[in-house]
Amino acid sequence: MAGHTDNEIVIEAPMQVVWDMTNDIESWPRLFSEYSDARILDRRDGTIIFRLSLQPDEHGKVWSWVSARTPDEATRTVRSQRVETGPFKYMWIYWEYLETDAGVRMRWVQDFEMKPEAPVGDAAMQERLNRNTPVQMKLIKDKVEAAARTASR
Repeated sequence: MAGHTDNEIVIEAPMQVVWDMTNDIESWPRLFSEYSDARILDRRDGTIIFRLSLQPDEHGKVWSWVSARTPDEATRTVRSQRVETGPFKYMWIYWEYLETDAGVRMRWVQDFEMKPEAPVGDAAMQERLNRNTPVQMKLIKDKVEAAARTASR
């Protein structure tokens, strides 16, 4: 069995502000609460290779991995996957941005499968992601909306 999540939030800000802020990988430690570091390693044919590091866990361990992210500004979509998969057999993430009357609907779809030796299985990781993703999305919403308000003054 594989894991799947599908979460979204509406951000009341111009599309370009939402797109620019959420695709500025190096600023992710300020945009997300879970990341302590984000480093661009390479750029190849429109794909960004980068390392993300989490905040230290309860034992002081910092988990990190390398991902490849391909944004497509014309379609306002992003495809990402872990290159260093860690406890995952695979992890694919699809970001979609849609302009609505209420603002920009930002949607994240995550498809993954955990390795047999991973400390948690697919269902537990799916539950964890569905609990944490809305928290991170709300932080992003608040920060992007604040930046948009400041820029419009």
